[in-house]
Amino acid sequence: MKKNKGLKKISTIILALIAWFGLGLQLYLTFQTTANTGFSSVKTITNFLSYFTILSNILAALTLTTSLTGPGSFFSRTTVQSAIAAYIFIVFVVYNLVLRGIWQPQGWQLLADNLLHVAVPVLYISWWRIFAPKQVLLWKDLFPWLIFPAGYLIYSLVRGPMANWYPYPFLDVAKHGYGQVALNSFFVFVAFVLVSLGAIAVNRSGTKNR
Repeated sequence: MKKNKGLKKISTIILALIAWFGLGLQLYLTFQTTANTGFSSVKTITNFLSYFTILSNILAALTLTTSLTGPGSFFSRTTVQSAIAAYIFIVFVVYNLVLRGIWQPQGWQLLADNLLHVAVPVLYISWWRIFAPKQVLLWKDLFPWLIFPAGYLIYSLVRGPMANWYPYPFLDVAKHGYGQVALNSFFVFVAFVLVSLGAIAVNRSGTKNR
């Protein structure tokens, strides 16, 4: 038991540091492009926080950090940690299957890119699978999990025309029109439902932690 607790603590610290480093590096690199984009500092930060990747990694980093202080916080709840696992799995899948080929990052940007889209998702999901309490999730947990991605979609579609900027090409209404974006969003939302149901099934089928 003590060995498992020690392993969990060390793993959590290392993963939290990786997540925060990746986020900090990406923010720094984002500011380096300000001169090229012509965006103000406020818009640069707002755009940075408008990526689902960034938000999911922030949630993962917060969960890992607050879990070190013990149970009792919102982010220490198994249902919250599991929802974040579903979100960041979607980040991993959508980026690596759909978005990776549309640009070729180099140097530090390549490192930040792989930290946020590969390393943190894979490590966080592994951490969740190993250490999250088993057989505690319910099928109805799916519904509150969908609030965040639904809210994100609404925010992106409302802010996009106002800022003349969209975080992801498949949400670009100016380029694709509302019909195509609605279809794209539908498929992504279905992916969220299926992945969330999968996460719940995995938890319910696992052996209870001892």
